[in-house]
Amino acid sequence: MIGYLKGEVAGIYEDRIILEVGGIGYNIFMPASSLDLIESSGITIKIYTYLLVREDTLALYGFLTKDDLELYKLLISVNGVGPKGALALMSVLNADEIRFAILAGDAKAIGKAPGIGPKTAQRVIIDLKDKIDLQDAIDDTFTGASKGSDKATLGSVREEAAEALVALGYSQTEAYKAVRSISADNDDVESVLKQALSIMAKL
Repeated sequence: MIGYLKGEVAGIYEDRIILEVGGIGYNIFMPASSLDLIESSGITIKIYTYLLVREDTLALYGFLTKDDLELYKLLISVNGVGPKGALALMSVLNADEIRFAILAGDAKAIGKAPGIGPKTAQRVIIDLKDKIDLQDAIDDTFTGASKGSDKATLGSVREEAAEALVALGYSQTEAYKAVRSISADNDDVESVLKQALSIMAKL
């Protein structure tokens, strides 16, 4: 019903902001990670919103990007993850970290969110793993790739490098994150692995 709201931040609270639009103040619940990026009251911002309508509830959930909003919609589609649970998860992990955790089957990372137990974390992975792919998660990294590059090959190379990192003892989430940060110019597993190891050593 409401795609987004653009207005002046009238107040910032622990779990929400009040956004004034046309003389009306809207309470919008947001992830803590997004609230941290809103510098102060008085600024004008655009918030992408999800309107929750239930018998006894009418609430707005807001996000700074369309990407975050779409991920939120995916999360609340999982049985056992309610609107507040999804918000808690997005407060603990950013969108990319959640995607990598899902792709890596890292239930421990997902379970860090308050209200998300081990069984629910596994359900998130099972339900969403096929709806998120590694290539989508690392498209920004590949934006600068040359026209002749084979994106499918690049993705395969990085997946092999990530698997090698896991074999060396790194968590799958850490491995995916390290591989993602490498430039698209590298098209062989050995080169990607060496750079990923260098990145991991600095963390």
